[in-house]
Order: sequence, then structure tokens, then C-alpha cells
Amino acid sequence: MIKKLFYSLFHYGPWQTFKSVYSALWKNNSFLNRFKLRFYIYLHNKSYSKITSLARRLNNNSHPKHKIIDYFSFFLSCVEKNDVILDVGCHEGYLSKIIAARAREVVGIDLNKKSLAIAKKENNLPNLSFVFGDAVSFEFNRQFNKIVLSNVLEHLENRVDFLKKLGRLSDTIILRVPLLTRDWLAVYKKENGFEYRLDPTHRIEYTLEGLKKELDESGWKIENFIVNFGEFLGVLSKK
Repeated sequence: MIKKLFYSLFHYGPWQTFKSVYSALWKNNSFLNRFKLRFYIYLHNKSYSKITSLARRLNNNSHPKHKIIDYFSFFLSCVEKNDVILDVGCHEGYLSKIIAARAREVVGIDLNKKSLAIAKKENNLPNLSFVFGDAVSFEFNRQFNKIVLSNVLEHLENRVDFLKKLGRLSDTIILRVPLLTRDWLAVYKKENGFEYRLDPTHRIEYTLEGLKKELDESGWKIENFIVNFGEFLGVLSKK
């Protein structure tokens, strides 16, 4: 090694020698490269979280993705004027209110009392109401034409059982879930044991194959769907 170093200094000069040593000790060192990769993935994840927080803050505490992704247009295209809709996991009622402008009636249900208080406070539509409770155990005493599940399913643990129970309330679900296959990096992170989820409360982020398998196990089938900004938006019917 010493001989090679002196040879390099004599023939190539100190700068080229330094670059060669740097490459051997740093660039081509597997341990150091794994450390750097872990560090940059950590920065990538933290940056995404911080960008999301700041973007909301600069947009009146509303996530700008709603306008950019425009997922509500898909939901509206699936709603008819005589539909009675159940919005499961309605949160602050943003989507519920949009759908209520077209449907005959919309009922939003959520387990977050703080979010429901905001939804009720900002509601001025006579055909829109909000209730606190668990959708699969709440006594609605009626059926719905369609159920809306927008970014809810990925937060649940027992999803197959949940979907089976929703079949008692309606024959149709309008579903929105995030896809793992939104880009190569998310897949790479998961395959190599890094944090890959868009939200740490996500129990799953789907592949199309995985979603179809889960729906099949729960007694639902996909009638039609689109993929938009790495999200699955589709209409499900009971098998």
C-alpha cells in the first residue's frame, strides 16, 4: 500500500493521489456508503414531513394537495343526485360537504370528536349531518347507496373484517388509498428496511395486487379505478 502511494505521488501528483485515496477509503467503502444512505433517507423523510407542515401553515392550515390532486372530482363523478352517502372517517367534513352539494343526503361519521366539532361548526347544508361513532357498530337502522372511504383504510389494522362489515350498510364503496408503487424510492425503502410510509400512522400502503387480494378476501371487487398522483381511486361492489 505504501509503495503504491509513493508511486502515485511520483507519477500523478498529490491531488490525483488524494482523489484516489479518497475514492478507496470513502466512496467505495460499503459500510460508509450504507451509513450515508441511511442518513440521506432520514433527511428525505424528515424533509417530506416538514414540507407538509409548512405548506399547510402557509395555506390557511389546509393541505395544498387537496387542490392539486383534485381527488374530490373523482368522488363527485361517482355520486348521483338521489344518492344517500355515508362518509366513513369524514374527519373535518371537507369531502362530505363537497359531496353533499350533489347527493340527496350525506352522513359523516368519525371517532375524532375534535374533528367532528369542526365539521359541525362549518356545516350549513340541510342535507349534511355528522355523528360520532364506529361505522361498523353504529346503529344507523338504514342502508346507504354508497359508502365513501377516503384515506381511511390504510390506517386500520383489521381491514378485511372492517370491509366485510361495511357490506351490511351498502353494496358500493368509493375508495381512495395511497399506493406504495407511487415511485421507485418508496419501494426501495421498504425492501431495504427503511421507513417508507407517507404517514407513520399508516398500517399499509398498497400495491395494486395487494389491494385486489385484500378486497377479494373481504367480498368486494373493483368495478373501475384510476391511479392519480400515486393514489388508487376506485368504485367497489359486493361480489
